Amino acid sequence: MSEREVMEYEVLVVGAGPAGLSCAIRLKQLKPELSVCILEKASAVGAHSLSGAVMEPGPLDALLPEWRNSTPDICLPAARDELLLLTHTGSIRFPTPPQMHNRGNFILSLGQLTSWLASRAENLGVDVFAGFAAVNPVFNADESMAGVQIGDMGLQKDGSRGPNYTPGPEIRARFTVLAEGCRGSLTKQLIRNFSLDARCDPQAYALGLKELWQLPEGRVQPGLIQHTIGWPVDARTYGGGFVYHLNNNRLYIGYVVGLDYLDPRLKPFEAFQQFKHHPKFHALLEGGEILSSGARTIAAGGWQSLPKLEMPGALIVGDAGGTLNFPKVKGIHQAIRSGVTAAEHLAEKAATEGFDSRWRASAGGRELRRVRNIKPGFKRGLWLALLNAGLETLTLGKLPWTLKNSANWMLKRLDEFESPERGWVARDLPPRDRLASVFFGAI
Repeated sequence: MSEREVMEYEVLVVGAGPAGLSCAIRLKQLKPELSVCILEKASAVGAHSLSGAVMEPGPLDALLPEWRNSTPDICLPAARDELLLLTHTGSIRFPTPPQMHNRGNFILSLGQLTSWLASRAENLGVDVFAGFAAVNPVFNADESMAGVQIGDMGLQKDGSRGPNYTPGPEIRARFTVLAEGCRGSLTKQLIRNFSLDARCDPQAYALGLKELWQLPEGRVQPGLIQHTIGWPVDARTYGGGFVYHLNNNRLYIGYVVGLDYLDPRLKPFEAFQQFKHHPKFHALLEGGEILSSGARTIAAGGWQSLPKLEMPGALIVGDAGGTLNFPKVKGIHQAIRSGVTAAEHLAEKAATEGFDSRWRASAGGRELRRVRNIKPGFKRGLWLALLNAGLETLTLGKLPWTLKNSANWMLKRLDEFESPERGWVARDLPPRDRLASVFFGAI
């Protein structure tokens, strides 16, 4: 039997997204003598980083002020905002809510940003290993986290060992930082093993689709940020589009659908195609070329669905823990904040205990708490949701209640949605199967 190689570090970071890279960079800034390793499953840092993306620069300015002197290729200041209510044939301009104002922010490529951050981490002495996926956690005798095991190489289709089989090494560390992003496989295992979600609501998810387009000369308005609500989804479905105008006649266009939708006929990719053919955007895109495209899941639960972010020997940061501010449609600055907070906690305390309460009391945690009731308000439909969002914004999130993220409300809403004319009646099913019909309609 082949023995696994063991590599040892003081801090291991799983995932080279903005949270993991920021954590490693801040650790080396504070404690240059620490040995730090980052594992990234993609073939190159940035290859799996997908986002809109509009970034609030404050946390990155604090971490690496020099970033503005060597910005990525796709990076330009936001110029103005538009919020549009789409109908089937037209659009209505709405006032932009304060949390969606982007003056001072930047439209950029998250893949290019993470690649740049990785180079800065390596310059500080961080070992960045791309192309290696952590598949299993490794535990100490006292059941604290001891690191991870890398996936075996040279396996056959049936899982048996081929002639080039090489066992994946173990990367052991005093502390492990989980920065895998939304629904990371190790994070899910550890949340379950340590019951980290015992005192929070279930996580809520959305699916985001995005394309980068090259357009004919003269159509793009660099710096313009457009968000839409309404068509092509109905008033009971959470969904909206975005168009970010770039330089060099390029733009990002995308669509986000909450995966708690009730209509089993809804297909998020089809809704995205309908959105692109709306009269408002069809003429803009006509004759253009898609340069790249992708999709990703989004952790949309916010404050109510944050699991406990610490366990013996490990911390959870960024989208792995659900730090994205969904009403803002922004997560990069929050990911950087959480990674930096984790690094400062480890450097000061040399322990994982206390990080969860530290994050919740930090600027990032307070930001999530202020907007905690906006996304859950959409359970009652678009118009009540907009009224609720206005009230929450006016009161700065200080109302004395917290709306819940729960799967139970979907069963009640199914009774309102279903009808024989639609060809199915879910109330005839047992409760478990009714909920399953919602889930499988979302895949």
